[in-house]
Amino acid sequence: MNNSDILIDFDTSVGRWIGSTAKMVDNYLHEAFQSHGLDLSKEQMVVLKKLHENDGLIQNELAYLTLRDKSSLARLLAKMERKNYINREQDEFDKRVNRVFITEIGRTTFRQTRPIIVELKEIMEKNIKEEEIYQLTNTLKNIQRNINSAEAQI
Repeated sequence: MNNSDILIDFDTSVGRWIGSTAKMVDNYLHEAFQSHGLDLSKEQMVVLKKLHENDGLIQNELAYLTLRDKSSLARLLAKMERKNYINREQDEFDKRVNRVFITEIGRTTFRQTRPIIVELKEIMEKNIKEEEIYQLTNTLKNIQRNINSAEAQI
């Protein structure tokens, strides 16, 4: 086998830039949350956002909405319960179903993330034209559709 058959130029790969940018965003949020005294991860903030918008979601639906598998979401929710950000309760009609509710502490914590998120959005979009942002988001949506289509064929 020829070396050129297995070498891929990762520096020009879209995946490399998506991944490294996502990691930078994660790191920024982690540092910003800590500097504001918030004991919160990006993943926990996403869960709080979904519950802030629609409290009492079924746990499986929350897994779908946050793009997490059921077991990793269960572990995340257990951590969030220990921090008193959320409560899980059995559904009154179907005991096999858990509903997830945001607590007042969770709601307050989520509200404290808003200025951090606004600041990050401003940093990310600085010196980028509105039409470029529109094009980028459409390109990323197309990439997601391509991956979803490919996963459906696996």
